[in-house]
Amino acid sequence: MLSALLLLSLASDGQIITLDSVLRVIDQRHPMLKDYDQRIEAQQAYAAGAKSWMAPMVGVGTFMTPYPGQSAEEADRGSFMLSIEQNIPNPAKLSANERHYASRAAVEEQGRAVRFNALRAEAKTAYYKWLVAEKKQEVLRESENIVGLMIKLANARYPYNQTSLGSIYKAEGRLHEIQNMILMTSGEIEEAAYVLRSVMNLPAETPLMVDTAMTVRFDMGALGSDTALLRTHRSDIRQLDKSIEMMRLSRELQQFQSRPDFRFRFDHMQPLGSGMPTQFTAMAMISIPIAPWSSKMYKSETKGMTHDIEAMKREQDALVLETRGMLTGMTAQLARMEQQLNNYRTKIIPALRKNYEAVMVSYEENRASLPAVLDSWEALNMSQLEYTEKQQEYLAMIVKYEKEVER
Repeated sequence: MLSALLLLSLASDGQIITLDSVLRVIDQRHPMLKDYDQRIEAQQAYAAGAKSWMAPMVGVGTFMTPYPGQSAEEADRGSFMLSIEQNIPNPAKLSANERHYASRAAVEEQGRAVRFNALRAEAKTAYYKWLVAEKKQEVLRESENIVGLMIKLANARYPYNQTSLGSIYKAEGRLHEIQNMILMTSGEIEEAAYVLRSVMNLPAETPLMVDTAMTVRFDMGALGSDTALLRTHRSDIRQLDKSIEMMRLSRELQQFQSRPDFRFRFDHMQPLGSGMPTQFTAMAMISIPIAPWSSKMYKSETKGMTHDIEAMKREQDALVLETRGMLTGMTAQLARMEQQLNNYRTKIIPALRKNYEAVMVSYEENRASLPAVLDSWEALNMSQLEYTEKQQEYLAMIVKYEKEVER
């Protein structure tokens, strides 16, 4: 709760919100995660009362009392009876029931982790989309200034017949296209901000600013090829583990149905007539669950649960194999994306920028035409925008990979 209040105070001052702060707020404020917290507490509460006994039964009445209107000797008037009865469950059954409820809480805990992993990926996607959109805005603002400068130079040269009117109109059209793209990019930023506010459960008017200086690097780690680590790290695989354990404890609980339960009853008789002694009856009883007509139920339940456990184990193995194959493919794809981005950053964009600068110098010296300058600028601008698009794809793939390994 403290980090949420800190985030709200920072946002109100217009300061930068880091991705780690966003994830902490989601963990503490998202309604679905709070729902899981309540479910976990509910199962823990059930486990706390799982070893309770049934309430005792107390009764009052008459014993061997003749119907009204019949004559009876003093000794045959019957008795007033007080009765108390208590069921005593088998202790092994109670312990098994307690373990069963505790295992249900563990399943809910892993379910919460699965849901948080999905929300974390959603928040990262929106955050990275905002980062790339900000960089795209920088490219577009630079292009707006460049084309604006071209138009000013062209308007200054037009009276001297050093440029054509059609070239000026073409440049103005490009300028309006850039301004239109700036509006579209602003819409992408607003959409990302809406998603972040939603997953953080913040009011729609809360101001947010992302850390544009943030750098994202891909780290494969050891999870991609280690199935043992995948089994212990992935929350959905751990949830299957906990579900298997819960089913095993349920089977154990059914197996304990073969254990007998007990019952104790005590009756006290106070005679209604004179000359009769007070009497009592004490009785201890035991169930016989191994009787054929009663044992079939828990035996069939036990057998069915055994098959369910084996099915969940096979499902878990299949999920591990599928995840490992998916991570291997994504690792190779990320490596290719990194090489593409590096080529844009170190080769393509620098070369096109030098080409544009050279043509622009020639234009300023009246040795090149405005269409040539526009062509060189368009090539540079297109490569820069393609670079931001590749960055978006690269970051989206990182988010997908990190979602699979829960990082």
